[in-house]
Amino acid sequence: MNNNMESKSPATAGRNIPRDVFLHLLAIVTLYWSAVSFVTLMWQYINYFFPDTLNYFSYSGFNEIIRFAVSSLIIVFPLFILVSWFLNRIYAKETVVRESKIRKWLLYLTLFVTSLIIIGDLVTVINIFLGGEITARFTLKALSLIVVAGVIFGYYLDDVRRDTPAKSGKYFAWGTGIVIFIAVIGAFFIVGSPTTARLMQYDQQKISDLQDIQYQVVNYWQSKEKIPNSLSDLNDPISGFVVQTDPQSGENYEYNIIDVENLTFELCAEFNKEGQDQYAQVRMVSGPSVPTKGYMENWKHGVGRTCFERIIDKQLYPPFSKIK
Repeated sequence: MNNNMESKSPATAGRNIPRDVFLHLLAIVTLYWSAVSFVTLMWQYINYFFPDTLNYFSYSGFNEIIRFAVSSLIIVFPLFILVSWFLNRIYAKETVVRESKIRKWLLYLTLFVTSLIIIGDLVTVINIFLGGEITARFTLKALSLIVVAGVIFGYYLDDVRRDTPAKSGKYFAWGTGIVIFIAVIGAFFIVGSPTTARLMQYDQQKISDLQDIQYQVVNYWQSKEKIPNSLSDLNDPISGFVVQTDPQSGENYEYNIIDVENLTFELCAEFNKEGQDQYAQVRMVSGPSVPTKGYMENWKHGVGRTCFERIIDKQLYPPFSKIK
């Protein structure tokens, strides 16, 4: 027993291996998470300032993606900095920890992953360029990806060669922190404050309710060959459908018949913010013995009371009794 104890070095005998594994894994995971979140946020900036005119649904889920990226950076990046700072303190006291295999494996894994990203990014750029389809939007996205991957690759390639942490590490942390802080603050000018986000959620729910009501009006016409006199006519205890009310005010949505013969009506609601094109979408309508049809709806709206006029096409949506 004495021989076994003597064979262990003092550094190895007092080392906390589970702690080292936990901290190094946490550092590398938070690094990857922060890098992906930052690139995601940069891409959404590019989508915002360089919209794709061929992509009609370019704003779909736009705010949700930005909010998740910002939330990740607010929580995960400071955690990465904190863990890295704590590890550097351990390195100063226990040099053997810096030379541990778990750290070396994770650093070389990071170099491997970032090198593959850089290579793949460059190959994609050249391929797109040779195809004559390169755009400013694509170029900026490719550039943001290669810059982030390149910075990580360069920093850790230098770090893995050193026996002690580089003195420039704290400047690197401050520099990346400032860049991320600016990116996060800028995102709030795009998606707005939490209060604004709440108001936009109300507006989105109102649009969703109006879409459901519109479908029920069309279905009512196809079933009874007339449009309803009021929204209460749409309530159906058998199917369980109950006309929605405004989630913000609790009031009924406004429904007006414009022309009974031409099946023209309008649905109105009060909105908090100006609606963008992300509310426009293809709605799929189907019924018994009716082929599923898609049609484009325009739900763009301003602030305050907005009405959406609709005309039911009798050929596109014939009564169910006339469908063979």
